[in-house]
Amino acid sequence: MERLKQRADFLAAATGTKVPAAGFVLQTRKRADDGPVRFGFTVSKKVGNAVERNRVRRRLKEVVRLSDPVRMHSGHDYVLVGRQAALKLPFDRMINDFAGALRRAHPGAHAGR
Repeated sequence: MERLKQRADFLAAATGTKVPAAGFVLQTRKRADDGPVRFGFTVSKKVGNAVERNRVRRRLKEVVRLSDPVRMHSGHDYVLVGRQAALKLPFDRMINDFAGALRRAHPGAHAGR
């Protein structure tokens, strides 16, 4: 898994599919290449102060790290936009929400599972 770091990559992902969840919004975009999956994380100041934003970002990173990589499609960029609810949601729920968001972002891709 690679990280998105360029602003242009975040803006490009924002034009793709958006899947809302309780603690985050998942933005996905198919790239022109079939390179590795890339992830970006962003949390706005609306969520809270720096400590709270960093806590949300760390929780989102851990959700992605613990998730099944089979559900993530190569050649795609994913951006998780943190919400304030991510501070209080149980971690297991966030993991389930992320798996569901990936299924909704790629409908029909995992029908046999």
